[in-house]
Amino acid sequence: MRTKLLVVAMLAMFVGFTFNADAQSMYAKKKAKEQKKEYKAKMKRYNKEGWQIFGSSHTLEVALLTHYEKMEKGDVVELTSNAMSTSKNIGKDKLIMSACASYAQLTSSSLKGRIVEDWGSRLTPDETNEFEQFYAAFENNVKSEIRGELRPSYSVYRPATANGKQVYEFEAYYLIDEAAALRARIRAFENAAKESAIAQKYAEQVSKFISEGFSTEQ
Repeated sequence: MRTKLLVVAMLAMFVGFTFNADAQSMYAKKKAKEQKKEYKAKMKRYNKEGWQIFGSSHTLEVALLTHYEKMEKGDVVELTSNAMSTSKNIGKDKLIMSACASYAQLTSSSLKGRIVEDWGSRLTPDETNEFEQFYAAFENNVKSEIRGELRPSYSVYRPATANGKQVYEFEAYYLIDEAAALRARIRAFENAAKESAIAQKYAEQVSKFISEGFSTEQ
Protein backbone atom coordinates (compact mmCIF):
# COMPACT_ATOMS: atom_id res chain seq x y z
CA MET A 1 0.00 0.00 0.00
CA ARG A 2 2.81 2.36 0.93
CA THR A 3 4.57 1.57 -2.33
CA LYS A 4 1.45 2.44 -4.32
CA LEU A 5 0.99 5.70 -2.42
CA LEU A 6 4.64 6.58 -3.02
CA VAL A 7 4.29 5.91 -6.75
CA VAL A 8 1.12 8.04 -6.92
CA ALA A 9 2.83 10.86 -5.02
CA MET A 10 5.87 10.75 -7.32
CA LEU A 11 3.65 10.75 -10.40
CA ALA A 12 1.69 13.70 -9.06
CA MET A 13 4.96 15.53 -8.35
CA PHE A 14 6.27 14.77 -11.84
CA VAL A 15 3.03 15.98 -13.45
CA GLY A 16 3.21 19.13 -11.32
CA PHE A 17 6.80 19.84 -12.35
CA THR A 18 5.96 19.20 -16.00
CA PHE A 19 2.94 21.50 -15.83
CA ASN A 20 4.97 24.29 -14.20
CA ALA A 21 7.78 23.90 -16.73
CA ASP A 22 5.31 24.00 -19.62
CA ALA A 23 3.56 27.05 -18.14
CA GLN A 24 6.85 28.88 -17.68
CA SER A 25 7.95 27.99 -21.19
CA MET A 26 4.63 29.21 -22.61
CA TYR A 27 4.89 32.44 -20.59
CA ALA A 28 8.47 33.04 -21.80
CA LYS A 29 7.46 32.48 -25.43
CA LYS A 30 4.47 34.78 -25.12
CA LYS A 31 6.55 37.48 -23.45
CA ALA A 32 9.24 37.21 -26.13
CA LYS A 33 6.57 37.51 -28.81
CA GLU A 34 5.05 40.62 -27.20
CA GLN A 35 8.48 42.19 -26.73
CA LYS A 36 9.24 41.59 -30.40
CA LYS A 37 5.99 43.33 -31.35
CA GLU A 38 6.80 46.20 -29.01
CA TYR A 39 10.30 46.53 -30.43
CA LYS A 40 9.03 46.60 -34.01
CA ALA A 41 6.35 49.16 -33.15
CA LYS A 42 8.86 51.40 -31.41
CA MET A 43 11.38 51.21 -34.23
CA LYS A 44 8.61 51.95 -36.71
CA ARG A 45 7.66 55.07 -34.74
CA TYR A 46 11.26 56.21 -34.43
CA ASN A 47 11.88 55.81 -38.16
CA LYS A 48 8.58 57.40 -39.16
CA GLU A 49 9.06 60.41 -36.86
CA GLY A 50 12.73 60.95 -37.77
CA TRP A 51 14.34 60.05 -34.43
CA GLN A 52 18.08 59.28 -34.32
CA ILE A 53 20.29 57.76 -31.64
CA PHE A 54 21.87 60.36 -29.36
CA GLY A 55 25.13 60.09 -27.45
CA SER A 56 25.97 56.51 -28.42
CA SER A 57 28.19 54.74 -30.94
CA HIS A 58 25.57 51.99 -31.26
CA THR A 59 22.75 51.97 -33.76
CA LEU A 60 19.28 52.75 -32.48
CA GLU A 61 18.28 49.13 -33.08
CA VAL A 62 21.09 47.81 -30.87
CA ALA A 63 20.47 50.47 -28.20
CA LEU A 64 16.80 49.51 -27.95
CA LEU A 65 17.55 45.78 -27.79
CA THR A 66 20.16 46.43 -25.09
CA HIS A 67 17.59 48.46 -23.15
CA TYR A 68 15.16 45.53 -23.14
CA GLU A 69 17.97 43.21 -22.06
CA LYS A 70 18.81 45.48 -19.10
CA MET A 71 15.15 45.54 -18.11
CA GLU A 72 15.20 41.74 -17.83
CA LYS A 73 18.30 41.51 -15.64
CA GLY A 74 17.19 43.09 -12.40
CA ASP A 75 14.65 44.87 -10.27
CA VAL A 76 14.73 48.20 -12.08
CA VAL A 77 12.38 51.08 -12.77
CA GLU A 78 12.19 52.60 -16.24
CA LEU A 79 11.93 56.37 -16.43
CA THR A 80 11.28 58.42 -19.57
CA SER A 81 12.32 62.03 -20.01
CA ASN A 82 11.64 64.62 -22.73
CA ALA A 83 13.28 67.96 -23.47
CA MET A 84 13.84 70.60 -26.14
CA SER A 85 16.91 72.76 -26.68
CA THR A 86 18.93 74.55 -29.34
CA SER A 87 22.03 72.80 -27.92
CA LYS A 88 22.64 69.08 -27.65
CA ASN A 89 24.75 69.54 -24.50
CA ILE A 90 22.07 71.62 -22.81
CA GLY A 91 19.48 69.12 -24.01
CA LYS A 92 21.35 66.33 -22.22
CA ASP A 93 21.32 68.31 -18.97
CA LYS A 94 17.63 69.11 -19.39
CA LEU A 95 16.83 65.43 -19.84
CA ILE A 96 18.49 64.53 -16.56
CA MET A 97 16.79 67.36 -14.68
CA SER A 98 13.43 66.41 -16.17
CA ALA A 99 13.88 62.76 -15.21
CA CYS A 100 14.80 63.67 -11.62
CA ALA A 101 11.85 66.05 -11.34
CA SER A 102 9.47 63.46 -12.78
CA TYR A 103 10.63 60.74 -10.38
CA ALA A 104 10.44 63.11 -7.41
CA GLN A 105 6.94 64.27 -8.32
CA LEU A 106 5.70 60.70 -8.73
CA THR A 107 7.22 59.68 -5.40
CA SER A 108 5.74 62.63 -3.55
CA SER A 109 2.30 62.12 -5.15
CA SER A 110 2.36 58.43 -4.26
CA LEU A 111 3.25 59.19 -0.64
CA LYS A 112 0.55 61.84 -0.39
CA GLY A 113 -1.99 59.41 -1.84
CA ARG A 114 -1.17 56.78 0.79
CA ILE A 115 -1.35 59.26 3.66
CA VAL A 116 -4.63 60.81 2.49
CA GLU A 117 -6.16 57.37 1.91
CA ASP A 118 -5.11 55.97 5.29
CA TRP A 119 -5.27 59.00 7.58
CA GLY A 120 -7.09 61.74 5.71
CA SER A 121 -10.16 61.74 7.94
CA ARG A 122 -8.10 61.63 11.14
CA LEU A 123 -5.74 64.52 10.41
CA THR A 124 -6.57 67.99 11.68
CA PRO A 125 -6.51 70.93 9.22
CA ASP A 126 -3.22 72.07 10.76
CA GLU A 127 -1.69 68.61 10.35
CA THR A 128 -2.88 68.45 6.75
CA ASN A 129 -1.21 71.81 6.04
CA GLU A 130 1.99 70.62 7.71
CA PHE A 131 2.00 67.53 5.55
CA GLU A 132 1.60 69.67 2.43
CA GLN A 133 4.80 71.50 3.37
CA PHE A 134 6.51 68.19 4.06
CA TYR A 135 5.50 66.79 0.64
CA ALA A 136 7.15 69.77 -1.07
CA ALA A 137 10.34 69.39 0.97
CA PHE A 138 10.39 65.64 0.40
CA GLU A 139 9.96 66.10 -3.36
CA ASN A 140 12.86 68.56 -3.53
CA ASN A 141 15.08 66.19 -1.59
CA VAL A 142 14.17 63.21 -3.78
CA LYS A 143 15.04 65.30 -6.83
CA SER A 144 18.55 65.83 -5.45
CA GLU A 145 19.10 62.31 -4.09
CA ILE A 146 17.89 60.35 -7.12
CA ARG A 147 20.19 62.07 -9.61
CA GLY A 148 23.15 59.92 -8.65
CA GLU A 149 21.07 56.76 -9.10
CA LEU A 150 19.92 57.43 -12.67
CA ARG A 151 21.50 55.07 -15.20
CA PRO A 152 21.16 56.34 -18.79
CA SER A 153 19.98 53.55 -21.07
CA TYR A 154 19.52 55.26 -24.41
CA SER A 155 18.44 58.60 -25.87
CA VAL A 156 17.10 59.79 -29.22
CA TYR A 157 16.75 63.20 -30.83
CA ARG A 158 15.32 64.86 -33.91
CA PRO A 159 15.24 68.36 -35.41
CA ALA A 160 12.11 70.34 -34.52
CA THR A 161 10.64 73.83 -34.54
CA ALA A 162 9.52 75.72 -31.44
CA ASN A 163 8.27 79.32 -31.49
CA GLY A 164 9.70 79.73 -34.97
CA LYS A 165 13.17 78.55 -33.92
CA GLN A 166 15.05 75.47 -35.02
CA VAL A 167 15.63 73.26 -31.99
CA TYR A 168 16.33 69.66 -31.06
CA GLU A 169 13.72 67.46 -29.45
CA PHE A 170 15.04 64.77 -27.12
CA GLU A 171 13.62 61.61 -25.58
CA ALA A 172 15.64 59.63 -23.05
CA TYR A 173 15.21 56.40 -21.13
CA TYR A 174 16.80 55.81 -17.74
CA LEU A 175 16.91 52.78 -15.49
CA ILE A 176 16.92 53.02 -11.71
CA ASP A 177 17.86 50.11 -9.48
CA GLU A 178 15.01 49.81 -6.97
CA ALA A 179 17.30 49.06 -4.02
CA ALA A 180 19.36 52.18 -4.74
CA ALA A 181 16.19 54.19 -5.33
CA LEU A 182 14.83 53.10 -1.96
CA ARG A 183 17.99 54.29 -0.23
CA ALA A 184 17.66 57.62 -2.04
CA ARG A 185 14.01 57.98 -0.96
CA ILE A 186 14.91 57.19 2.65
CA ARG A 187 17.71 59.79 2.62
CA ALA A 188 15.27 62.30 1.16
CA PHE A 189 12.74 61.52 3.89
CA GLU A 190 15.32 61.86 6.65
CA ASN A 191 16.47 65.24 5.30
CA ALA A 192 12.93 66.56 4.82
CA ALA A 193 11.77 65.30 8.22
CA LYS A 194 14.41 67.35 10.04
CA GLU A 195 12.31 70.48 9.48
CA SER A 196 8.91 68.81 9.80
CA ALA A 197 7.31 68.12 13.18
CA ILE A 198 4.44 66.23 11.56
CA ALA A 199 6.81 63.93 9.67
CA GLN A 200 8.70 63.22 12.87
CA LYS A 201 5.43 62.49 14.69
CA TYR A 202 4.40 59.90 12.09
CA ALA A 203 7.95 58.91 11.13
CA GLU A 204 7.47 55.14 11.45
CA GLN A 205 4.33 55.02 9.30
CA VAL A 206 5.61 57.47 6.69
CA SER A 207 8.91 55.60 6.44
CA LYS A 208 6.97 52.37 5.85
CA PHE A 209 4.99 53.95 2.99
CA ILE A 210 8.20 55.21 1.40
CA SER A 211 9.86 51.79 1.73
CA GLU A 212 6.94 50.07 0.01
CA GLY A 213 7.70 51.94 -3.17
CA PHE A 214 5.42 53.21 -5.89
CA SER A 215 4.56 52.85 -9.56
CA THR A 216 6.03 55.08 -12.26
CA GLU A 217 2.91 54.53 -14.36
CA GLN A 218 0.67 57.28 -13.06
